[in-house]
Amino acid sequence: MVRTMSLLRALIRTARMIRHTPRLTDGLVPDEAVLLDAPDERLGPALVAAAVGEYDTAAKLLATTRESAEWENRDRYVKRLAAFAQKRDEWLTDWLKSSPRDSDALVVKTELAVRRAWESPARPEQLREIGPLIDAAAQSEPNDPVPWRIALDHARGTHATHTAFESLWEQAIRRSSHHYGCHVAALKYLSAQWYGSHRECFDFAEQAAADALPGSLVQALPVRAAFAQLLGGEARTSVQDDRIDAAADLAVTLSGAYEAADPWPAEVRNLLAYVLVARGRWEESLAQFRLIGPYATSFPWSSVTEDPLGQFLQARDGVRIEVASGTPLRGPGAPPAAARS
Repeated sequence: MVRTMSLLRALIRTARMIRHTPRLTDGLVPDEAVLLDAPDERLGPALVAAAVGEYDTAAKLLATTRESAEWENRDRYVKRLAAFAQKRDEWLTDWLKSSPRDSDALVVKTELAVRRAWESPARPEQLREIGPLIDAAAQSEPNDPVPWRIALDHARGTHATHTAFESLWEQAIRRSSHHYGCHVAALKYLSAQWYGSHRECFDFAEQAAADALPGSLVQALPVRAAFAQLLGGEARTSVQDDRIDAAADLAVTLSGAYEAADPWPAEVRNLLAYVLVARGRWEESLAQFRLIGPYATSFPWSSVTEDPLGQFLQARDGVRIEVASGTPLRGPGAPPAAARS
């Protein structure tokens, strides 16, 4: 009898999947249209120019962000330009030769140096050697929080004490009290993986989110803390699971404040989709995949695989199957009775 019931449940699940999975592609872009870490319309031309060895477009872009105090955009662009320079840095070398004290070139150089040091087997030693470079970048533009975000990443890699970290944190928020990149860097330092704990990480994230401006990505910090705890794999209490779900709820609200297929919150939406999948919240995760549109991001998928785009697509397909298999045969999308007779 038990075997018969198990077989029946399996057959019903399969029938639901067959019936509803095709319908659930509505609102999802085709696999071939999904892009990984696609640049926005401002960064794209700078990367294209850098690919042919020209730096003027990147220089103008970063100068604009500095002059208009677009610190969030500046941080994103610095990261992407430095990541590009890890493989092709001729344009950056030429830029620095032309303007060695240019604050925009210096901050990209600093980010690049920190990235390269992080990948070295002698990471702590190499990071300590580039401390003066971070100081120079910070001094070149005193109002810019980006060098201080880099300093926070640097502090994590050099095993800085909590006292030293807090001093850097004060300098960062003095320049931009709600800067998302600086908050993420601080959250990493306070995580259980580094120098804090899951509780400390969550406490920091929840307080920052409560203090954040409406629509600020800082409100997504708790879901980053949730991701860190889920990735840790430790056994959790019901209280901890409730905290993770509350973080996801807050991020769902934040995501809903932005238009679908908006590249600005794409990383937050990718992260939220991951957490919702991990919690088995299939309908909500499918909604996030629809909002993501073509903008897959390496984080968080690269944390669990060397093929982040493949993992994104696999997760999206898996969510569709889970939603379909949980939808009654006569649920949404089922033909009316007259059509079935």
